Amino acid sequence: MRLIARFFGFIFATGAILFIVGASVAGLLVWKFQQDLPDYTQLKDYEPRVMTRVHAGDGSLLAEYARERRLYLPSAAIPPLVKEAFLSAEDKNFYTHAGVDPEGILRNLLILAQGGKRVQGASTITQQVAKNFLLTNERTIERKIREALLAFRIEGAYSKDKILELYLNEIYLGLGNYGVAAAALNYYGKSVHELTVAQVAYLAALPKAPNNYHPFLKRERAIERRNWVIDRMVENGYVTRQEGEKAKSETLGVNPRVLSPNSLAAGFFAEEVRRELGERYGEKKLYEGGLSVRTTLDPKMQLMARRALVDGLVRYDEAHGFRGPMRHIDISQDWGIPLADVPALGDVAPWRLAVVIDGTESSARIGLQPRHEKSGEIERERESGVLTNVGLHWSRGSDSRTSLGPGDVIYVEALEGKPGQYRLRQIPEVSGAIVAMDPYTGRVFAMVGGFSFDQSEFNRATQAQRQPGSSFKPFVYATALDNGYTPSSIILDAPIEIDQGPGLGVWRPENFEGKSGGPHTLRYGVEHSINQMTVRLARDVGMPLIAEYAKRFGIYDDLPPFLAMSLGSGETTLLRMTTAYSMLANGGKRIKSTLIDRIQDRWGHTIYRHDERVCESCDAPKWENQPEPRLIDKREQVLDPLTAYQITSIMEGVIQRGTGQSIRDVGKHLAGKTGTTNEAKDLWFVGFSPDLAVGVFMGYDQPRSLGDSAQAAHYTAPIFRDFMKLALKDKPDVPFRVPPGIKLISVDVKSGMRSNGAGSILEAFKPGTAPPDTYSVGDASPRAQTVNPDADRLVGTGTGGLY
Repeated sequence: MRLIARFFGFIFATGAILFIVGASVAGLLVWKFQQDLPDYTQLKDYEPRVMTRVHAGDGSLLAEYARERRLYLPSAAIPPLVKEAFLSAEDKNFYTHAGVDPEGILRNLLILAQGGKRVQGASTITQQVAKNFLLTNERTIERKIREALLAFRIEGAYSKDKILELYLNEIYLGLGNYGVAAAALNYYGKSVHELTVAQVAYLAALPKAPNNYHPFLKRERAIERRNWVIDRMVENGYVTRQEGEKAKSETLGVNPRVLSPNSLAAGFFAEEVRRELGERYGEKKLYEGGLSVRTTLDPKMQLMARRALVDGLVRYDEAHGFRGPMRHIDISQDWGIPLADVPALGDVAPWRLAVVIDGTESSARIGLQPRHEKSGEIERERESGVLTNVGLHWSRGSDSRTSLGPGDVIYVEALEGKPGQYRLRQIPEVSGAIVAMDPYTGRVFAMVGGFSFDQSEFNRATQAQRQPGSSFKPFVYATALDNGYTPSSIILDAPIEIDQGPGLGVWRPENFEGKSGGPHTLRYGVEHSINQMTVRLARDVGMPLIAEYAKRFGIYDDLPPFLAMSLGSGETTLLRMTTAYSMLANGGKRIKSTLIDRIQDRWGHTIYRHDERVCESCDAPKWENQPEPRLIDKREQVLDPLTAYQITSIMEGVIQRGTGQSIRDVGKHLAGKTGTTNEAKDLWFVGFSPDLAVGVFMGYDQPRSLGDSAQAAHYTAPIFRDFMKLALKDKPDVPFRVPPGIKLISVDVKSGMRSNGAGSILEAFKPGTAPPDTYSVGDASPRAQTVNPDADRLVGTGTGGLY
């Protein structure tokens, strides 16, 4: 008996010693690893990387910018079903353990001892939060110890719901998605509240190894893993057996959301917004700050603008012949495979790539580029069609360089109402831009900066510095009208010589038609874009004053005061010109162009608003017979509103009688001006209705002539016309607003004198001015004028600004 007692005493003593030693070693290890543990309290102020979302004016989603695609949801906004699926898959004892799950560890050890291969992760959700937020992914004993220690601390500092919230928003779920909200949206096009049992189970299957359960490349493994999660949900009592079996019978149903500004033909617009956000807030806030941006984009108007510009560029390009196929491929085997490898522009729909299979002089059989399935594989079905004589006729002109043969890769477009028949297309070499904006606020409704954003991201509306040519002339004439001239003032249209100083010779600006017409009214000089009249007027008014007005309108920051600049020889952008014309349309009020209405931070606080007007009494708690709220307009008046109406009325004449007569087909009150530069390197038309300002530009990226006979009246004015027909189709025809003080007097359109007969118009005059009954003309013969020796430094030997 004593021997037995002594034995048990020995056992107890040994155990006690081992326990003390073990506890000491464990305590030492804990102390050691605690010395350099990360600060877990930083989780309290955690701000995840959340993507910036950009919306169009109607609220539709335009673009997303992020390094990690994530939408953050607080715990209260995450449905119980989603939480239950992840708990079943990752940590069923989450709400009962203290950070580490001994049961889970023992269970997995038992499974491994029995030779099992599938184990539930021994790391709890709390441990995964510790690892994902505070530690690395290295697989070492030291990291696991730190992970467990942090898990205990996190459990003591935060609620279970907060820990689960951090986890569900941070985890990577494949295809670039972080967190359950982004995954639900991008896998299924749904919010988390709309997910089915099968869908939440699939998302819960992904955290361990998303690439191992890819919905397309590893579909069978994905379904197997999803069904395992469903079984765990049934086992844990979250769904019934019947609901589980029904969910397991469903397909994965993954339909990745494809969001691209191309869906609204708005690549240039979205990129301009992205650049502005980056400049305003920096790259970090742009890609991680969770900004919500409401832009000014009108999706319908954007599509109209793209259609009008593309049609105009193609019209010019096809008139200059077919340049040949894009490339040649081998079609001796399956033509679909090499054709699928040819990069196609993603924003030129309904154009599609095709390959010529065989053909004759009058037609060709083509194969259309196969589409890629969501798995990345090429679809097996092959589409074919026919290029008809109608679709090929433009390619047979004298300027065309080659014909088509088997293996040639081309772009085609389906002929409307003729199934299986197509028209040959080619990417234009010429480029251009179009901008449409609200002339009263500067809000840009539409912006297309070129033929294709996928082809070139260079935005010709905002980045291309080009000469506006005669589209600048209205500001020369507006300066004169604002300083004593009237629309009926007579200016001599006759040759003029400008002595440029010693060794520089004489500059002789010429009119487009090469002849002069004698004395004409100021109105005539704008309507018919007379260069010699413009130079005379600029000399009389003074280029320094014109330069000051150009700066007021934001066309140029610092226009050199040379007479050549009056013909539009300085360089500016289409957006600047359209904004300047908007100030003529709105009565001379300064506006700032903008693509952004409002920006909110991740918490919903407005951090930027374009509309800076102050509203008195708008925040009154209730109605107490006080005056109605009033918006205070603090915009600067850059031009007399009477002058603004006069030049607007004159530019109406450009469309009724002058260089923009093709636009009369719109059938609405419109004003505007053509612009053609030296050697027709730049073609412009900028104009407006009472409520919409539009600018159009066309030219090669590396400036060269568009042709000896190219004029804005033939190419950019029709683009403006086509857009306005679409944009104003359902709008009433509203005349331009006549400001108080303007007197409308009937005058002869040619002489500017009072007349009620044929050819008379209502001309706009300011108080105290009246049209002359007679006039005399001085300066009838040309004479040399001495000016600054540098006066013609920035102009070539051509005619300056033309039509």
